[in-house]
Amino acid sequence: MREFAVMAGLQGKVALVTGSTSGIGLGIAHALAGAGADIVMNGFGDPGDIARLREDIGSQHGVRVAYAPGDISDAEAVGHMVAQGVAELGSVDILVNNAGVQFVSSIAAFPVAQWQRVIAINLTGAFLAMQAAIPGMKARGWGRIINIASAHGLVASAEKSAYVAAKHGLVGLTKVGAIELANDGITCNAICPGWVLTPLVEVQVKARAEAAGISVEEAKRQLVMEKQPMGRFTTPAQIGATAVFLCSEGAATITGTSISVDGGWVAQ
Repeated sequence: MREFAVMAGLQGKVALVTGSTSGIGLGIAHALAGAGADIVMNGFGDPGDIARLREDIGSQHGVRVAYAPGDISDAEAVGHMVAQGVAELGSVDILVNNAGVQFVSSIAAFPVAQWQRVIAINLTGAFLAMQAAIPGMKARGWGRIINIASAHGLVASAEKSAYVAAKHGLVGLTKVGAIELANDGITCNAICPGWVLTPLVEVQVKARAEAAGISVEEAKRQLVMEKQPMGRFTTPAQIGATAVFLCSEGAATITGTSISVDGGWVAQ
């Protein structure tokens, strides 16, 4: 990951990545650390596992790593999370809103509590984190906000009403942030992944393969190509590389955009 340090030059910057104890968020944390940024991790998990992840990122990339376990849907907890990053590492210069949850049901049968939970974590949480982090970024005259949306922030699928609504909302929030912060040295962009091969998805793939009596590789191909013309998964590291680019000087005037990393999903 050292090549990113030359491209982005993030030494001295601090990145808060929500939902970074696994999956896409962990890949982004590694990529930003590889570019030289100190990291504030956030998310849930076994304390011992999280301690090992912090040690791994810190030792592998030679950066400082803090951990803030705050509930992203709670305004007070999010405020404390940003304040902890400032107290322990000196600032929060990069905010990656990655934390998210999913629930699948038809609109007619969708439990209201689940609707509220998905919106609270996927959309309101990003708003709260932006609200907490923006004043410090404005004071320093530099900041990068990256919202991890989804292909479902641009197109829809059945039985995912709350998730699709939240991710469409996140794309809209990104645009508003870009307009408001355009002359404050702060950019605000969204990354819209398609199928990403995370540990959670790998479990789903194996279950699909066993149920259908096919190989894991064939199960992967079938799953991906239900939506994507390109029959391959994106990796968390590739999403991380996109985030690093958005933090680089080369992306200094890219703001308010949604970058699809989706194997052609929304090109159809």
